[in-house]
Amino acid sequence: MTPDEQTPSLPPVLIVLHQATSSPGRVGQLLQQAGFSLDIRRPVLGDPLPKTLRAHSGAIVFGGPPSANDQDEYIRREIDWLSVPLKENSPFLGICLGAQMLVRHLGGLVAPHGDGLTEIGWYPLKATERGKSIMTWPKMVYQFHLEGFDLPQGAELLAGSENYPNQAFRYGENAWGIQFHAELTRAMMHRWVVHGAHRFSLPGAQPGRAHLQGRFDYDAPLRNWVESFIRLIFLHRSQNG
Repeated sequence: MTPDEQTPSLPPVLIVLHQATSSPGRVGQLLQQAGFSLDIRRPVLGDPLPKTLRAHSGAIVFGGPPSANDQDEYIRREIDWLSVPLKENSPFLGICLGAQMLVRHLGGLVAPHGDGLTEIGWYPLKATERGKSIMTWPKMVYQFHLEGFDLPQGAELLAGSENYPNQAFRYGENAWGIQFHAELTRAMMHRWVVHGAHRFSLPGAQPGRAHLQGRFDYDAPLRNWVESFIRLIFLHRSQNG
């Protein structure tokens, strides 16, 4: 997305974050470069969610420390709120926790791996035939999660991995969920490595140095992919409808 492609009149994208210090990272940067403003809400801090997305270009629910199975009021409220983009057929993307919330809303299961394995670091991703028909996917992606999810009834599986077979899916025309993280800037990854170091001893997790080395080795294709993915979800819809 170049400055020449910017369309300043595009309605904002709703951004849902789960910590006071959280950032939409390069996903937010890509949206702004494309001419979208960001309507950032943090329900965990009491921010309301809109009753309709008719004044928005879509919504993204990001990840965070909570589980989609937590009983906190704001978690339940976010899961219930997902009826809004689904009912209005508005572009929606759930990233990690956001994808798990979408799964919960659709009646699917979110749970830890049966053998206690985590994905914390860089791991191979394998696109399905359906996923390949939509776009080219990166071969390695960055993960930071302790739970995975079932594929919701009626959803299309787009990509998977060895230990967590459901990594990306599409539900209906405009709802998407991905388990992995493509939004991290370099500064964000350094913060995650520092603040998440206590998790690196968990089964399946990688040491901090592998996170940072992996960024040099694998991040360029992941960055290119997320730019195309954001274009697919938000720009294509804005330019065609």
